[in-house]
Formats: sequence, C-alpha cells, structure tokens
Amino acid sequence: QVQLVESGGGLVQAGGSLRVSCAASGRTFSRCAMGWFRQVPGKEREFVAAISWSGAGTYYADSVKGRFTISRDNAKNTVYLQMNSLKPEDTAVYYCAARVGSYYYIAGNEYDYWGQGTQVTVSS
Repeated sequence: QVQLVESGGGLVQAGGSLRVSCAASGRTFSRCAMGWFRQVPGKEREFVAAISWSGAGTYYADSVKGRFTISRDNAKNTVYLQMNSLKPEDTAVYYCAARVGSYYYIAGNEYDYWGQGTQVTVSS
C-alpha cells in the first residue's frame, strides 16, 4: 500500500516557477514508477510527466516538455515536479500517482495509487 500527499501548489504569475512535491509512505516507494497528472473542472485528467523507479527514465507531455522537470529522491520517498515558464493554461489540480514497476507509465489507468491533489493557479 502506498499513500501519497501532494504539496507546494499555489498562485503564481505567468512566466513564474513553482515546485510541487509528492511525499509517499510505505516501503515500496523505491520500486514504484511515479507520475504527475492534472485536471481542470469539466475536463478529463491529463498526463503531465512520469519517471521510472530509478529516476533514469522520464517522459513528458508535449505541452510541458522543456518547461517542467520531474525528479525523485528515493531516500526521502518524494517525487517532485519543477514547473518553469508557467502559463495560465497550466492552471489545474495536480495529482501524483504511483504503481509498482520499473518503467514509466503515461496512462492514468496504469496507476494504482493517487494523491488528493494540489491546486496550481497561474495568473495572466
């Protein structure tokens, strides 16, 4: 069982930066692939970024490539999403997700555990 708690969301101006974190409980974190997703009310959940259990493999949605960076610290059971050059269209609730697996995964239904989400609002 893995429990996930996101933090670090907030309000930022367009062009600014924000880092959201996801703290995981449980001894299986180091064997988990992690992902970040986001959702705007009335729209489907959208994949943002994913990272393999070792951190060696990462994958990004085209909409955030070059602006966002996913990373993890297995010693701290934490995964991060560094968001730079933020745009108003990045406004959403950001969720982290986990599943046991060595690769990275981009489909939401491939993940078994989800956090409660953290709101990120980018003002224009």
